[in-house]
Parts: sequence; C-alpha cells; structure tokens
Amino acid sequence: MSASLATVSYIGAIILFILSLGGLSSPESSRRGNLYGMIGMTIAVLATVFGPRVSMAGIPWIIAAMVVGGSVGLYAARKVQMTQMPELVALMHSLVGLAACLVGFANYIDPMAALNLSSAEKAIHEIEVYLGILIGAVTLSGSLIAFGKLSGKIGGKPLLLPGRHFLNLLGLLVVIAFGWQFLHAETISAGMIALAVMTVIALLFGIHMVMAIGGADMPVVVSMLNSYSGWAAAATGFMLNNDLLIVTGALVGSSGAILSYIMCRAMNRNFISVIAGGFGTGGGKPAKAGGDAQPAGEVVAISAAETAELLSSAKNVIIVPGYGMAVAQAQHAVYEITQLLRERGVNVRFGIHPVAGRMPGHMNVLLAEARVPYDIVMEMDEINGDFPDTDVAIVIGANDIVNPAAQEEPGSPIAGMPVLEVWKAKTSIMMKRSMASGYAGVDNPLFYKENNRMLFGDAKKTLEEVLVALKA
Repeated sequence: MSASLATVSYIGAIILFILSLGGLSSPESSRRGNLYGMIGMTIAVLATVFGPRVSMAGIPWIIAAMVVGGSVGLYAARKVQMTQMPELVALMHSLVGLAACLVGFANYIDPMAALNLSSAEKAIHEIEVYLGILIGAVTLSGSLIAFGKLSGKIGGKPLLLPGRHFLNLLGLLVVIAFGWQFLHAETISAGMIALAVMTVIALLFGIHMVMAIGGADMPVVVSMLNSYSGWAAAATGFMLNNDLLIVTGALVGSSGAILSYIMCRAMNRNFISVIAGGFGTGGGKPAKAGGDAQPAGEVVAISAAETAELLSSAKNVIIVPGYGMAVAQAQHAVYEITQLLRERGVNVRFGIHPVAGRMPGHMNVLLAEARVPYDIVMEMDEINGDFPDTDVAIVIGANDIVNPAAQEEPGSPIAGMPVLEVWKAKTSIMMKRSMASGYAGVDNPLFYKENNRMLFGDAKKTLEEVLVALKA
C-alpha cells in the first residue's frame, strides 16, 4: 500500500471515529455508532499493517498476534456477563497503558527511532517517550486496581495513607528530577535507569491514587482511566510518528475527560476531591455514616403480592434501577413487568442517575439488553420533577442515588449530590437484600419515610413473584 493511500485510509478512519462518538451520544444511535467505530478500526489496522512502514517479513508475526488477541477478545465478549462489563472495561484500559509502556521502552532502545534527528528534535522525541511511559504506567496500575475494586477482589473503602498528598508531591518531584536526568543521559543504560525509576514511581502512584478513591466514586474512576488510556495512546502516536494514533488517542482522552467532568457534576464533586479521597472521607478520616443526623423511625416491609396490588392500581410508575438489578440480572423481569403494566394503560418510565451502577451508562446498557424502549428511559433531570405526580416509585438495588440525606442533611458526606427524589412519590418501594448502606457507606433516611416500603430479597426472584401476582 502506498503512503498516499494509507494517509487517505487514516483520514477515512478518523471521520468514522468521530461519527462513532456522535452515535454513542444517544441510545437510539448507539448501534450505528459502534458500527462506525468497528469499520473505522478495521480500516486503520489494515492501513497500518499493509502500509509502507511495515516490512513484509513482519506481517506474519503481526497477523499471528492479531489472531491471538482477537481470539481472547472474542472469548471475553461471549463469556463476560453484562454485570461484569465495568471491570472488563477497566481491564482493557490497563492493556492500553501496558502497550504505551512497552512501545515507549522499545522506541527508546531502537537506534533507528532517533536517527538523523537534530538535538532539539531528539529532546522532543525523548520527552514524548518519557511522558508516554509515565501516562501508560499510571493507567496500567490504576486500571488494575479499579478492576480489583469493581470485581470485589479489593475492598471498596478508600485506603488513606498518612501524608498521602505529601507522598504524591514527593513522587512528582522525583519524576521531574529523573526526567531531567533522562534528557541529559549520555548513554542508553543511563537513560534506561531513569526510565525504570520513573516507571516504578508511576506504577505506585496509579495504585495509590485509585486505592484512595472510595467505591461510590468508581464511575468517575472508570471514565477518568478511559481518558488516561486515550492520552497514553496519543503519546504512543507521537513516539511512533503516527497521525492516526495521535488523533484517535486525543479523541478518547478528551471525551473521557469531558465524561469525568459530567460524572463529577452529577455527584456534586470536583475532580480534585475525587483524587484526594472518595465518598465517606473527610480530612483523611472516615466520616460517620449518614452525616451528623441519624435516621430514626420504623421500617415498613411489603410483600411481592402487596407490591403487585400497588402497581395494579397505579396510573404513573417510575422505576429507578441500580447496581442491585445488575447483580441479580433482573433486567428481563423488569422488562416483563413494564410490558404488562403498559398493556394495561399504566404510564411506566425509568429514571436513570448518571452514576448509577459501576460505570457511566451501566443501567442504560442493561435496559437496552432487555429491550426496554428507549423513549421511556429518562435521565435524572428529565424525570425528577414528575415524582410528586407519581403513584409508585420502585427503586431496584440502588441506594446512594436516591438518598434524601443529600438534600436534608448538610453534614452528610453526600450533601449537595443531585439525587432522584423518589420520596416525593405517593408510595416509594425500596428493593434491597438487606438494610445495608450503599457503596458510599452512608445510611439512607428513605428507609424510614412514612410513604416508603421495603421489599427485601433477591431482585430477580422477587420481581418474578411480583410478575406472577400481577398476572393473577
């Protein structure tokens, strides 16, 4: 393939990637967006493999690697459950970071990479290598820790080391110092020592950063790591002088940064406070659950049959899904109940909080898999004003995103966080396995509201019982 044809292919792939991002902005166009992305990536890979910069002798090795990687990806796509998607995404981010690190080291020791470069060009190239490995290492270790937290292998509580901010500042100063040493290294071995020290510090920083983030902030962490992986890819593009990789990485990095900002706004947080420590922390000390004021009152339990009666007599129903629905894989039972109620003339809609679940859009994906119509799935801002006119609001395995303490208790760790105001409905039903607090570790006064009922049990099994009672 000629250089001009490869360039045209890259431009076509970039256009498809932009169209893909545009398509992913809406559930209705998400399939088309994914298709654009797949076609664009196929064009990009083919143009790179058969382009002028890859020798024919290396093509069999590349194809063999693609077969192995593609087989692993296909196996993961077929075997991983929808509830495991957040940790799979985090694991994929770690691979991008690993690739950036490996490419950086390989590019530095390659004698041809800096051949015929002037002193200024060589310095710029080495800065690209240093930053690429730095971002890649932080992405690698941070993503692995996020995978551990999301999969339950690592606890969700933030690990706050004494003087953690001082440690981060010290690590940054050491990275800068070794960066200066790397730029002025006279031999490859001296430069490799500086790179190795920086890589270890970056790996430790990634671990420390994500370990200090509380479980309730994990949606922000996922989008943040998505941004890091994009910038790592862009840095790799600069190292390899690949325009497509630079543009694609910048698209992913910037979109991930924007998404992180949206997630932070949805939780009334700022990015610095997320990095400094997660929900349930204040000044380095664990906050008391529920803030200064503790909920008081009695919990009123309800049965599946009684829930079915309330739904049968309702005209307006809002369903708020949470991670508990994902764990129980109850989305299909939710769809059947929704379909049955709509056939009987009940106005059923869904209220989605931006950070419901363990990653952005988690609930939307599950509901789409269960074939819930897109037009009845509403964002928090669209539906929050309708709760006073709602007969029944059902919360399925969510806690923090419907916690009235965010509005009613100034001393609560989640004070000011925008939440779905389900307690304003005539009757709210909380579906939970137990009275345990949510991922933020904050008690929920909603349990004790006079108009609230608690439906205990596994979400899938309980909803199937509700469905049977509705049909009867």
